[in-house]
Amino acid sequence: MKGVREVLESKILTYEQKVLALARLAEDSVHPLRMSDELKETMEKGIICDLNEGHAPYRPRYIVPDYPLFMAQGSAFLELSPPKTLDEALNNLLILYKHVPSITSFPVYIGNLDTLLEPFMSDESKDYESLKRFFIHIDRTITDSFCHGNVGPKATKAGQLILRVQRELETSIPNLTMKVNGDTPDSFVIDGINTALKTAKPSFANDEIFAPEFTGDYGIVSCYNGLPIGGGSYTLIRMNLAKLAQTTKNKKEFLDQALPMAAKLIIGYIDERIRYLVEESNFFESSFLVREHLINKDKFTAMLGVIGLAEAVNHFYDDGTLESHFGYNAEADDFGETIIETLDQLVKEHQSVYCLGTNQKILLHAQVGIDTDEGASPGCRIPIGEEPPMGTHLKQSARFHKYFPSGIGDVFRFDETVERNPEYMLDIIKGGFELGMRYFSAYGENADVVRITGYLVKRSEIEKLRQDQQVLRDTVALGMGADDNQHVLSRKLRK
Repeated sequence: MKGVREVLESKILTYEQKVLALARLAEDSVHPLRMSDELKETMEKGIICDLNEGHAPYRPRYIVPDYPLFMAQGSAFLELSPPKTLDEALNNLLILYKHVPSITSFPVYIGNLDTLLEPFMSDESKDYESLKRFFIHIDRTITDSFCHGNVGPKATKAGQLILRVQRELETSIPNLTMKVNGDTPDSFVIDGINTALKTAKPSFANDEIFAPEFTGDYGIVSCYNGLPIGGGSYTLIRMNLAKLAQTTKNKKEFLDQALPMAAKLIIGYIDERIRYLVEESNFFESSFLVREHLINKDKFTAMLGVIGLAEAVNHFYDDGTLESHFGYNAEADDFGETIIETLDQLVKEHQSVYCLGTNQKILLHAQVGIDTDEGASPGCRIPIGEEPPMGTHLKQSARFHKYFPSGIGDVFRFDETVERNPEYMLDIIKGGFELGMRYFSAYGENADVVRITGYLVKRSEIEKLRQDQQVLRDTVALGMGADDNQHVLSRKLRK
């Protein structure tokens, strides 16, 4: 019980953080999942990682409620009528958010906020103050920056006010994504760019790539995960390609033996976690979200994440020069795509019986990493410190995006001159999308709010935590670890 004592006696954790930590320890005290010795050994080596989901899954990792339905029908369980005014709509949403679980115990998706709220817009001045209170409430109560909202692709008055509020408040929660397609006005995207340079949000999603991949509407969730509305993802388990490569002698052994074996193990583990959740945990039998049709088991999927592609490739190509590395060497980049293409095919050959939201297919996901990662870059990204010029970087990155319907992206840090010329970033976003990028993130060099990988943290709060001071938001600790181990605050400055 050493872990329990450490949590109870911590001077740094808040009361809420202690409660969540104790709940996780309780969950991990039981072991109901069926796991082979080979799987356990592979997990002990760090090749397969459950991303701290716990030993006994009793709720899906990511839940994506049908908020438009909630607005239309209210909630019998929560005793809420359909809202008639903006304040009623915001109040109803805040109540529902408290009852939407996830791996973090906070909602990872809070809706396509502008389209949800546009029907209630009436008086710009009053609406602005109402939205401001709403976002302050979220930032102070949903203390985890994997909480994510969407705006766009249509420009709306609500969307413009939401962006304006974000620029004023400069909060790290919620994260935001702007969906962008050919009908999105440049002026709305530039409004988003001006906000992103100050607050590291919104990121920009290529709606013309995401939308056709899902039956019905989709949401961008948590970090940058595309998932079906009314469903979500049961689980996200990842494979560390860098560590897998270190177990092999050559590229052929990696592709022909190691990768298929690891894929078989991780897919089996994903299916086992889903089986327990669906068949034994009784989540879908006990949740009012199911009874009120805000989520449906038939709209869920699962995610297989990857990290460390760059380091896996470099394991075979590194000759001591940068020119031999992933991102610089055409042959190395081709091999990187061969790895992902091979894994994609292995995943598509498998039918996961409960992943009905995506035709019984598990989705690939370029996982953003965790705070303790060392020697493995997020997803398919070029390692920090080795970033090539912007044009080269976009072209190299874009070739991998088609394999990851549940999310992939790169993060770019821009200097202050871009704030005076947002059209420069607009051209970059459009160019990236034309190349096939599905997701683009940016922040300004002088912003307090920064994008760590897929989530946001304030630099000022990281400094507080370094001085052993309490911080309200639990993701600050993850951001500090990511900076210590992966140097995420030292990305190449784009001018």
